[in-house]
Amino acid sequence: MRFPSFLKKRKISRKRTAWFIIGVVLFVLLLLFVIVPMIEKTRKMEEEIVLKKKVLLKYSEFLQRRKAIEEELVRVQRKHEGIHQSLLTGETPQLSAAHLQEIVKRLLEKNGMTIRGFRILEPKDLSIYQKISIHIDFNPVNNLLSLIQFIHDIESNDKALMISEMNLLVPNPRMPSSIQGSFVISGLVKAAKTKEKGRER
Repeated sequence: MRFPSFLKKRKISRKRTAWFIIGVVLFVLLLLFVIVPMIEKTRKMEEEIVLKKKVLLKYSEFLQRRKAIEEELVRVQRKHEGIHQSLLTGETPQLSAAHLQEIVKRLLEKNGMTIRGFRILEPKDLSIYQKISIHIDFNPVNNLLSLIQFIHDIESNDKALMISEMNLLVPNPRMPSSIQGSFVISGLVKAAKTKEKGRER
């Protein structure tokens, strides 16, 4: 028995419609459960990558800043240590003056000079430091180079000494190379220690 041709066409069109509907359903399911989640996952991954890049950039900047800060701290610490090492030792102004006197005496002997006398001057407050000074009178020096070397040794000493005052004279005009005179030589000590000791007394 043969079906009419129009019935065959209708049967084929129904099959095509069914397959089309199935295809649409599969596409929607694929879109909803595969493609959209993949797109969403990719978007989240890209956002996460951008966020991680920002975090890494901030961390890198922090490391650079930390390195600069650490270098600055090291520099300040070294500077502080250098300043501390350049101060006179001694818990009181008298002990600091004794330390200063010892240094000056050693430099005088080094350059073949002798002193007629010395005296300790009153310390002067300079902010967080105290200026410790001694006045020395030296005997005539026959070698001018020795005097120049002594002045250089004082000014270039590790303890940051300074010549606050200098009086030179030629006692005998017939011997112009023979010079005598006096110096006021000063150094620094941290003021806090001396003040605390003064309060304890």
